[in-house]
Amino acid sequence: FPGVSVLPHTVVLKGERNGRSKKWKEMLKLPHISQCEELRRTIERDYTSLCEKQPIGRLLFRQYCDTRPELKRCIEFMDAVVRCVLLTPTLGHQEHGSAAHLPDIPLEVVAGCRERLEQSPCKELFDDCTKIVRDYLSGVPFSSFQESMYFSRFLQWKWLERQPVTKNTFRHYRVLGKGGFGEVCACQVRATGKMYACKKLEKKRVKKRKGEAMALNEKRILEKVNSSFVVSLAYAYETKDALCLVLTIMNGGDLKFHIYNMGNSGFDEQRAIFYAAEICCGLEDLHRERIVYRDLKPENILLDDRGHIRISDLGLAVQIPEGETIRGRVGTVGYMAPEVIQNESYTFSPDWWGLGCLIFEMIQGQSPFRKRKERVKREEVDRRVREDLEEYSDKFSEEAKDICRQLLAKDPKERLGCQGRGATEVKEHPIFRNINFKRLEANMLDPPFCPDPRAVYCKDVLDIEQFSTVKGVNLDPTDDDFYHKFVTGSVSIPWQNEMIEMECFKEINIYETDGKLCSDLDVNRPNPPPKRGFFYRLFRREASASAPPTVRGGGG
Repeated sequence: FPGVSVLPHTVVLKGERNGRSKKWKEMLKLPHISQCEELRRTIERDYTSLCEKQPIGRLLFRQYCDTRPELKRCIEFMDAVVRCVLLTPTLGHQEHGSAAHLPDIPLEVVAGCRERLEQSPCKELFDDCTKIVRDYLSGVPFSSFQESMYFSRFLQWKWLERQPVTKNTFRHYRVLGKGGFGEVCACQVRATGKMYACKKLEKKRVKKRKGEAMALNEKRILEKVNSSFVVSLAYAYETKDALCLVLTIMNGGDLKFHIYNMGNSGFDEQRAIFYAAEICCGLEDLHRERIVYRDLKPENILLDDRGHIRISDLGLAVQIPEGETIRGRVGTVGYMAPEVIQNESYTFSPDWWGLGCLIFEMIQGQSPFRKRKERVKREEVDRRVREDLEEYSDKFSEEAKDICRQLLAKDPKERLGCQGRGATEVKEHPIFRNINFKRLEANMLDPPFCPDPRAVYCKDVLDIEQFSTVKGVNLDPTDDDFYHKFVTGSVSIPWQNEMIEMECFKEINIYETDGKLCSDLDVNRPNPPPKRGFFYRLFRREASASAPPTVRGGGG
C-alpha cells in the first residue's frame, strides 16, 4: 500500500494521555490470576520464545533475575556483550572480565575468550561464553521463574493479549491510499494511542476475484515475520463488510515517489547504499523464515517518519519448504528475474536480482531494463531482462557498477547472494564497508534523509479513486471458515512491543499496593466486583420502584 503522510496534526491527540482513551486502564485491566489457570496449563514453555522473543516475557524474566544476584550477573554479562558488539568496531577490554564471575563458565573458556580478544577482536568473540550463560539460564532459573509471581504476571498479559479485537479497538482516520482489495486508512489504538495503517480487504471484492488464498497467505506470512525492515502485522480483525490488517504506519512515502518527485531523479550513492543495506537486512530476515518476497520494486519500499525503510505488500511472497524449490511467473514486469520469466525453479535468487534492479534505479533514476514511462510491450521488456546487459552512466562509482553487475547476473548460480551464504555475501561487498550492520540492525544508525513531518510524500490524496460497488456477489456461511482463519486478533510480538513502547506496561505492571501483593496476583483475594455504571444503577432503582409491593400474610 502507498506510504503517505496525510495525517493532519489534529489526528494524534496530545496531552497527558498521548492519544489514549480516558478509559484506557479499564481497557487494559489485567485479569485476576484465577482466570489464567487454563493458560497456565496449556501455554508453551519454551525458553527462547518466552524469555527472548516475546518482549513482555523477556522483561518479566529480567525482573525475576534482578531478585537473585547470581542471575542478575548473568543478565548484566549478556547486556555487556551486546554493548561491546554494538558500540565499538573493535571490541574493548573493559567489560570482558565479568565472565570469570559467572556460574558454570570453565576457566579455559574465559582464557580462550581473553586470547581471542588480544589477537583479533570480532563479534564472535563471546559466543562460547554467551552459549554457556544462556544454557544455564534456560535450565533451573527458567524453571524457578515459572513458579514465581513474574510468570503469573506474564500469564495475565497473555490473557489480555488474547482478548477479542474489533473495529471499536481503534479510532479510524482518513484514507491514506488504495490496496488491491480495498482502501488503506490511518487508525489509532484507543487503549495505547499508537498509530497504525489499516488495510481493508472488502469481503465481496475478495470473493469476486477469488482472492481468499492470496489474502490468507499474506496475513500468515506477515504474522511469521518479525523484522525492523519489513512492515509488521499487529492485529487482524473483521467488520461486517471487510477483513482488516493493522500494519506499521509509514509516513515518509515510498521510494518511487522519492526517486522521481523530489527534484532530479535518483539519489546520491551514499543514500542509495544505506537503503540497499536496510533492504538486504529485510531480505535476510524473510529468507531466514524461508520466505521469498518476489516483488521488490521502489513502490513497495516505504519510509517511516525517521527515514528508515521497510519492505511492504507481501501478497506475492511465499514460504518454501526446507530442501525444496518453487516455480511461478509472478512479480512486476521489468523487475522479474530471468529464471522467473523462463518459469524455471528457484528459491531466493529472484530477491537478489530485485535488489540489483533497485540499487540501479536509486542511483540512475530509471530502472535497468525500461526507461521511465516508456511505452513498450511486455515481451520486449522480458527479452531485455533475459538477453541485454544494463548500461551504466557516470552516476555510478566502480563499486556501484560492480555490485549491480553481480546482483544482475543472468545465471542465478553466478549471482551475488546465491552462492551458499545468502545475505552475508551481499553484506561483504566493498560498497558496504562503511555500514556497521550490527548497529544498523539495532536501529542505531541515522538515515541520510529524514522526512519533514509537515510534508505529504505522495501525489494528491484527492486523486485516490473510490472503489466501485461489487455486484452479483453474496456472502454466505461457506465463507465463515476462511474468515475464522483470517481473524486471529492481536499478534504477540507487535502487541507486546506496543504495550512497552507506549509505556502502558510500565504504568500497569505494579506488584504491590500499600505494601501488599496486588489483589489480581493474590489467589486468596478475589478481584473486587466491577463498578456498576450510572445507567445500571438508574434502571435498577426504577425497577425496584415499579415492582409490586410484597404482600405479607397476617397471623390468626
